Amino acid sequence: MFRWSPDNKTRILPEPAASEMLIGHWKRAIHEKSRTRHPHRYAPSDPLASPRGARHHSNMIDPPDILPQMAGQQLARGVARALRGYDFATLEEFVPITGLRVDVMALGPKGEFWVIECKSSRADFMADAKWHKYIDWCDRFFWAVPPDFPRDILPQDTGLILADAYGAEIVAMGPQNPLPAARRRAQTLRFARTASFRDQMARDIGVSAFLAQTEPPP
Repeated sequence: MFRWSPDNKTRILPEPAASEMLIGHWKRAIHEKSRTRHPHRYAPSDPLASPRGARHHSNMIDPPDILPQMAGQQLARGVARALRGYDFATLEEFVPITGLRVDVMALGPKGEFWVIECKSSRADFMADAKWHKYIDWCDRFFWAVPPDFPRDILPQDTGLILADAYGAEIVAMGPQNPLPAARRRAQTLRFARTASFRDQMARDIGVSAFLAQTEPPP
C-alpha cells in the first residue's frame, strides 16, 4: 500500500519486504514452468499453431528433404512411408539370421511379417542370388521397383510394389506363407531389439560405433 512522503505532499510506494519479494519470484517461476509444461493453454486459436496441428507459427525452417544416395535406398524409403499408412512398422537392412539381410522388413498390426526387396534396375535384380531364402522369414514377400522397371522378369508367385523415394503403391499381394509360431516369436523379439538398438544409436552418439558393430543374437 502507499504511504505519504515526509513533506506530506506526495505518496510513494514502499519497497516490498524480503518475504514478499520471494513470494513474487516463486509465483513467476511457477507461471513460467506452467507455460513450458502446458504450451497449448497459451497457444493462439489458430489450429495450425496447436500441438495437434501440422505446423507451429515460428521462425523455424523446415529441415531439407535429404534423399539417400543409393537408388535402392530411395525405394526403401518410399516403401516405408507407404506401409506406415497400413499401420506397419518397418526396419531397413534387417538381418533375420546371420548371412541374410533384407532391404525392408515390415511388422504388421497382427504380428505378420512382410519382406520387401527393392530393385532399381534389371542388373540389380539379376545380381540378387539370395532372395528366395528370404521367403522362409516372412508371411508375404514383395518386390519394390520403380514404374519403368521391366516387370516381366519378376517371379510370378511374389508380390509387387511400385515405389519411388516419396511413396509406394501395392500392385499385387504376394501369396501368404505363415511363419511357424516359434520362428515368429524369435523374429518379433529380434525386430524389437534391433529397433531399440537403432534408436539408442540415434540418441547417443557415444555408443553408435559400438552398436554399429554389434548384431543382436539370432
